[in-house]
Parts: sequence; structure tokens; C-alpha cells
Amino acid sequence: MQKPAGGPGSLHYPTGTYPVYANGATALLTEILSTLILGFVIGLTGALAPGPTLVATINTSLKGDWTAGLKVSLGHIVIETAIFFLIILGLASVAQPYTTAIAVIGGIALIIFGIMTITGSRSASLNTAPAQAAANPYMAGLLTSAANPYFWIWWLSVGSALLISSLAGGFLLAVVFMIGHWGADVSWYVFVSTTVAKGSTILPDRTYHNVMAACGVFLVFFGFWYLVGPFLPS
Repeated sequence: MQKPAGGPGSLHYPTGTYPVYANGATALLTEILSTLILGFVIGLTGALAPGPTLVATINTSLKGDWTAGLKVSLGHIVIETAIFFLIILGLASVAQPYTTAIAVIGGIALIIFGIMTITGSRSASLNTAPAQAAANPYMAGLLTSAANPYFWIWWLSVGSALLISSLAGGFLLAVVFMIGHWGADVSWYVFVSTTVAKGSTILPDRTYHNVMAACGVFLVFFGFWYLVGPFLPS
């Protein structure tokens, strides 16, 4: 992601034109790739966490439909698309005078979610879903997202701060961030549904614990990096 002047947490907003990249297309492609990777990794840390959307994916895969993960993801993406436009068209302009505060809140939230992920990784399991097939995977993805308090807390803190930061590089990078984020959701939930449909174990608990712990450590370190941004010299 483009590093705004003043550090990673100093957010700026486009004024109708895209930023000028000193090295032309190469610099732009680098920004696109780094933003895509960041969106994917941040999205994966959320997708991996046990929750109602993951349970819905497992349940809708019990009939042997490996595409259930994709369908649940699409339902999840519908509500996140609405949030994306709400932030881009409304919150970004309203939040402009409070960029430093948003960066600080976002950094603290990342650290908190990271610690929660590390703590939760010790007892997390992918083998606790009830053995009852769900009906409509699209609605399951939408409703389990909308009814999950963790989902809204994440978007009101971490998600909105990172999306607004991506917007510093123009609307294109904000879209790229969301594509990376959704790519993580689709990849993980399709992996889960494919594994369940085949009757296999998704991941051994020990491996799942280690993956979640690694995601938590990443969130903590990235949170500290994001938090100190506003206080770094330009």
C-alpha cells in the first residue's frame, strides 16, 4: 500500500485525481500488488477465525456441494460491498479532519484483534459444527455476517481505517484492497467447503492453532506499525 507522507497512519484523500507516481507504471503496479497482498492477508486473519460464517460454510457443504463456500462468500461479499460504498462515499469525507485519530484507533484495534486471535488460537477447532445441512448458502453468508457483532466491530475499527488509508492512493487502490480481502474469504471458504464435501478433515487442530497464532502475531506487528505512523517524521 502506498505509504502516505508522515508514516503509514497519516491518511490523505484524493481530490478527484490519482496520485502521480514518480516511476510511472512500475510504481503503480508495485502499489497495486502490495495493496492486494495486504488486503488478502488482513482478510485471511478474519476469515480464519471461528464464527457463524465459517459454521454456515461447513453446514452448507454437508450435502457434498463443494461450491457452497463460494456461495456463502458471495452472500458475505454483498453486505461488504454495501459497507465499501458507505465508507468511500460517506465516511471518508466526514473523517478527513480526524485522520490521525483514525490511524491511532485502527492501530489499537489491530493490536487488540491480534491478541484476541493469539489467545483464541489455543482452543480453536474446526470440528465443532453441528451436523445439520443449511438451506440457502447465499442467505447464510449474508445473514451470518450481518448478525455477527465481531464483523461490525472489525469494520468500524480496522476495516474502515485500512480502507480509508488505501483511498490515499486513489479509488483504484481502495478497490484493489477489497479484491484482496474478498480473495481471502473466497479462498478459505472454498477450501473448507471442498474438504467437507469430500468428507475429509479440514485442518488438524494443531495446524489450525499455529496458523491462527501466526495471523495474530501479524496483526499485532502490523498494528504497532500502523499506530506509530502519525508520529513518524515526514
